[in-house]
Amino acid sequence: MEETLMLTQQWDKTFPKSDRVVHSKVTFHNRYGITLAADLYQPKTAADRLAAIAVCGPFGAVKEQAAGLYAQTMAEKGFLTLAFDPSFTGESGGHPRYMASPDINTEDFQAAVDFLSVQDNVDPEKIGIIGICGWGGMALNAAALDTRIRATVASTMYDMARVNANGYFDAEDSADARYEKKLALNAQRVRDYKSGSYALGGGVVDPLSEDAPFFVRDYHDYYKTARGYHPRSLNSNGGWNVIGCMSFMNQPILNYINEIRSAVLIIHGERAHSCYFSRDAYARMVKDNPCTDNKELMIIPGAVHTDLYDQKEVIPFDKMAEFFRGAMR
Repeated sequence: MEETLMLTQQWDKTFPKSDRVVHSKVTFHNRYGITLAADLYQPKTAADRLAAIAVCGPFGAVKEQAAGLYAQTMAEKGFLTLAFDPSFTGESGGHPRYMASPDINTEDFQAAVDFLSVQDNVDPEKIGIIGICGWGGMALNAAALDTRIRATVASTMYDMARVNANGYFDAEDSADARYEKKLALNAQRVRDYKSGSYALGGGVVDPLSEDAPFFVRDYHDYYKTARGYHPRSLNSNGGWNVIGCMSFMNQPILNYINEIRSAVLIIHGERAHSCYFSRDAYARMVKDNPCTDNKELMIIPGAVHTDLYDQKEVIPFDKMAEFFRGAMR
């Protein structure tokens, strides 16, 4: 039985509501028994069973932010779409709150495919997924596991296992550096257990220091301003638990992406600090993969990381729609 969730019925997104789609709130469950909250977007003119797309991300965001914008826009282009909150975050269930898991979060995508597969107005042979930021890596991981996924888009992706284990730009990729992280995280576990609660790691830094790196400023411009702030977003507020992402350190998520046979489109901004994740994931995905004709890396000139969160003139929605239609024929 699904947990009863308290879902906000008012429109509380960071983007305006479209008059070309029908929006509703739904719930579904994953195989761990966690109930997930989602926004369902359907084109008003739809008559037959539709191709469907599940959308999630960025990592630490909620469905009222970038995922919802992607979902609503793709619904305007004729797809039935589902933007969901991951386990332990947003309006979704799961306790304790603000934890992340390479396993459970991959499962969240598969659970979304479960839900879409049994809808009367969805063609179960035409289901795709979109993962944004850290959920781009999770989407690739799901595509490597779930043969029902016909097409995958990873937008401005992070490999959360790599960044947790190696630090940004692999600057902490050593046994000693990882050991120091593990010492700190395990000490935090003891403190949390004693206190009976989990300490938060803090969301995006606010206020910014004068010497804040560009990518921190980039995140601040989205999560901490009217552009993208949301009261349920971890990044906009207190962040993940300090130990929330610990398991990513020794549970890599992209080991088998060169066995993905279905179509994949990876999109990234040329000026994004995170672009190396996409370039390396694409190279890994096509290496020794017999199915490369349906794989593509698209680099957007001049774009930074958060441009692909909400800048509709930058996000290649027409290209994405063409990609999904072609892959789901």
